[in-house]
Amino acid sequence: MSTTSDISKDVVIRWKDDLYLVVEFQHVNPGKGSAFVRTRLKNIGTGKVFENTFKSGEGIEIVEVERRRMQYLYGDPSGFYFMDGASYEQVTVPRAMLEERAGYLREGQEASVITYQGQAVTVEFPKKITLTVTEAAPGVKGDTAGGNVTKEATLETGMKIRVPLFIKEGEKIIINTETGEYVERA
Repeated sequence: MSTTSDISKDVVIRWKDDLYLVVEFQHVNPGKGSAFVRTRLKNIGTGKVFENTFKSGEGIEIVEVERRRMQYLYGDPSGFYFMDGASYEQVTVPRAMLEERAGYLREGQEASVITYQGQAVTVEFPKKITLTVTEAAPGVKGDTAGGNVTKEATLETGMKIRVPLFIKEGEKIIINTETGEYVERA
C-alpha cells in the first residue's frame, strides 16, 4: 500500500471505489498542526474534478494504468474509436467519458488513451491543439468599446468557443484543452 508521499501529477489512485487521476497536488507542512496533501482529483469515469485533502502518511492505493499513443479514427453513438499505430489494435472509449471534450477530436489526431485492465478509461489530449474556424460572424468596426470583446466561433469539429473579434472563417487557431479557451492564431 502506498502513502500520500507517493502522490504525484498524472498518477491514478483508487479512492472511494472509483479511479481518480491526480490533476494537481501540493504537500503542505503548516507551522502548527500536522502535514497534509492538498489534491485536485479527476474522476476517470465521470470526468468531474474536485479537491480533496489527505493527511500526511495516509494510505492510498496507486493503480497501474497503461498510457498508449493512439490515433483517433471516428466516433459514433456508442463511442469513439482509436487505433494503435504499431499493432493496429482498435480501442473504443465510451461516449459518456468524453462527451464534453469530444470537440477536441479530429480524425487522424493523436492522443494518449489510458487503459486499466484492458479497458479504455479516458483520453488525455495534448495541452494545446490547432483547429480551423468554419463559422464566425464578421467583427464590426466600433464593437470594441469596453475592452476585451469576443464573439462565438464554430470549429471544424462542431465545437463552439469564444474568440477575439479579429478571427475570421478559415483561420487556424490554438485552443487550450484544459480550459477550452482560445490561446492564439496558429
